[in-house]
Amino acid sequence: VQLQASGGGLVQTGDSLRLSCAASGGTFSNYAVGWFRQAPGKEREFVAAIGRSGTTYYTDSVKGRFTISRDNAKNTVYLLMDSLKPEDTALYYCAVAGWRSSYSKSYFLTPRSYNYWGQGTLVTVSS
Repeated sequence: VQLQASGGGLVQTGDSLRLSCAASGGTFSNYAVGWFRQAPGKEREFVAAIGRSGTTYYTDSVKGRFTISRDNAKNTVYLLMDSLKPEDTALYYCAVAGWRSSYSKSYFLTPRSYNYWGQGTLVTVSS
C-alpha cells in the first residue's frame, strides 16, 4: 500500500485546512486509517483515526475542531482541521493500521499499530 498525504500549508490562527491521504494498492475499504503529527523536537502523536465502518477516534486536543472522514470510492481519507491553533503546527502523516476484526481506540494510539505510512505534509499555523 502506498499513501500520499497532501493539503498542508501556512495558515493563520483560526483558519481551516483539509488534508488528504490518497491510497493505492490493496483494497482500501478494508483498511483503518490514522493521522499522526510530529512537531519539531517532539514525538509523533496520534491525532485521529477512522475504522472500516467509519467509526472515528480523536485525541482530546482536536475533538470538536478536526473531522476525519473517508471516501472509499476515491481511496482517500480526509482530515478537516478547523479553528487551527499554533500548537497544531507539525508534520502530519497518514498511516494504514494493521488489520483486525475489530478495533478499540487504544489500538490506534500507537504508531506500532500501523503498517504503512505516507511521507507527511507540513501544517504551519501562525499566531
